[in-house]
Amino acid sequence: MMEALSWRTACLVVLCVLPFLRPAAGIRFVIDREECFSHNVEYEGDTVHVSFVVIKADTPWHYSEDGVDLVVKDPNGGQVRDSRDKTSDKFDFIVQKRGVHRFCFTNKSPYHETIDFDVHVGHFSYFEQHAKDEHFAPLFEQIAKLDEALYNIQFEQHWLEAQTDRQAILNENMSKRAVHKALIESAALIAASVIQVYLLRRLFERKLGTSRV
Repeated sequence: MMEALSWRTACLVVLCVLPFLRPAAGIRFVIDREECFSHNVEYEGDTVHVSFVVIKADTPWHYSEDGVDLVVKDPNGGQVRDSRDKTSDKFDFIVQKRGVHRFCFTNKSPYHETIDFDVHVGHFSYFEQHAKDEHFAPLFEQIAKLDEALYNIQFEQHWLEAQTDRQAILNENMSKRAVHKALIESAALIAASVIQVYLLRRLFERKLGTSRV
């Protein structure tokens, strides 16, 4: 009877916690030269997961692998991590000082760039044995780990989707450039043919005029 009650209680706890699992969160923004974002980290020792992908430029004719710079700074302004000249990157770091961390992007390209950016803070809450029932302390800890594992999967999926979007846009732009290049080459070939015909006609007209004289 007590075992059945414990299982019912455990199921009830899981059902109550599941609606509060954190959804995958990311933003897409357009950068001109520099853009900074802030994220508060409440606990030292937490793991911060970061990912970004340069989705596209504001012109289909621009294609470059120069990428952007990302610099991460702690609450005191000290540099924690940086990523230079990359079109996409994914990394994590351990928080040494809790507080507001800044994530600053720098665009060296003359064009506006669209960037997909995602930040997630991984934190485990450990429940003391004397503060909770001995059967529920491990359960709450496993739920916290499950929450983190699910979000890590969503974090990875979000990054892969951004990579797929970038590749699709690059392929579309390359196709457009190929079509435009073919049209320009065709127009140039037609123009050259017309000029050749015109020059040949002038040449024959001059020869005919000379022979008549």
